[in-house]
Amino acid sequence: MRILDIALKDLVQILRDKKSLLFLVLMPVFFTLFMGQAFRSQERELRLPVGWVDLDPGGALSEQLREMAAATGAISLVAVQGDAVSQVDQMVQDEEIVAAVIVPAGFSDQALAGEPMPLSLVVPNTTVGQTATTAVQTAAKRLLGAVEAAHISVEVMAARHPFATSAIRQAAFDGNLGQAISAWQQPGLSVALESATGAQADKDRTPGGFQQSSPGMIVQFAVFGLITSATVLVLERRSGALRRMLTTPIHRTQVLAGHLLAMFAIAFLQGVLLVVVGQIVFGVDYMRQPLGTLLMVVALGVWVTSLGLLIGALAKGEEQVVIFALIAMFLFAALGGAWFPLAIAGKAFASVGHITPTAWAMDGLQNIIVRGQGLGSTLLPAGVLLAYAVVFFSLAVWRFRFD
Repeated sequence: MRILDIALKDLVQILRDKKSLLFLVLMPVFFTLFMGQAFRSQERELRLPVGWVDLDPGGALSEQLREMAAATGAISLVAVQGDAVSQVDQMVQDEEIVAAVIVPAGFSDQALAGEPMPLSLVVPNTTVGQTATTAVQTAAKRLLGAVEAAHISVEVMAARHPFATSAIRQAAFDGNLGQAISAWQQPGLSVALESATGAQADKDRTPGGFQQSSPGMIVQFAVFGLITSATVLVLERRSGALRRMLTTPIHRTQVLAGHLLAMFAIAFLQGVLLVVVGQIVFGVDYMRQPLGTLLMVVALGVWVTSLGLLIGALAKGEEQVVIFALIAMFLFAALGGAWFPLAIAGKAFASVGHITPTAWAMDGLQNIIVRGQGLGSTLLPAGVLLAYAVVFFSLAVWRFRFD
């Protein structure tokens, strides 16, 4: 009960300060949004710009072809309209776009009739041009294959049970075509790009957008939040409040436990709140494995608590708490992959980064939200965090003084 009283006292003292809301909630959300948008812009820049000239506007298949081409992930389509259509060749030569696709008039009607018209391609003899061509041709083959599959399926259905009217037959064809196109949304083979550094652009391995910024800011600001909770411990030691507590029936282990519980509560509640914001606002799927996410938030909170106790043991004043917390935040965030995926920095940097506990925290969270793995994938990262917590806690207890 005394432990809870001390913890509640710390929590009230921390949350009473309006700046706590800024440091613990608003800043993490802002930086998640800012860095997430930056990563998404970077991802878009990796796609090859391809001009798209649609001479079959409103066609049943031309828009579907555009969506399937864009979904390959290798190209970014640039609509070319009006007077610019006649300048497509020059745009390719000037390298404004790496290639151009011209969808001929009547493309949809001819394709639906089983007599598809070939696309016109303006492609330079370059590697990027060939890559863009492959992406477009892949999308076209998928679409025309879906049309053919729909025709075949309708013929089979008609052979078994003839359609009463042409309208029913057309409805069956449209439904089968929709199913065939949907089947291509998760193809067995796709075209993707890799950066010049050799880092993989496969989304299943290298996170981007909010899948990088959301867990990164959870990890970073868990450390940053120690500025508030560790400051309380340092102020009580400097004012002599800790020493006076020892004159009461409270044991020193109860005093430390109360402060540690408050630190853990701040880190844990902040982590849970940012997970909820990431899930609802930024669309990061933490809840696909809620137990794994909870385990990582708890393990992160335990490690951060031990770090907070160590800062409280070493710091002699509020200024030193801020300095130590900021140094820890910048060091662990930069090396641990909170600011950028370690995969894009190379194997050597990634190996060095995994010396830090933050890299393991990022691994555990991204195993869930990026790689789609289960609870078992979080056991090792959580275990490493708890091991670091034991080390930091032992150092803190060794250096801690009540006066």
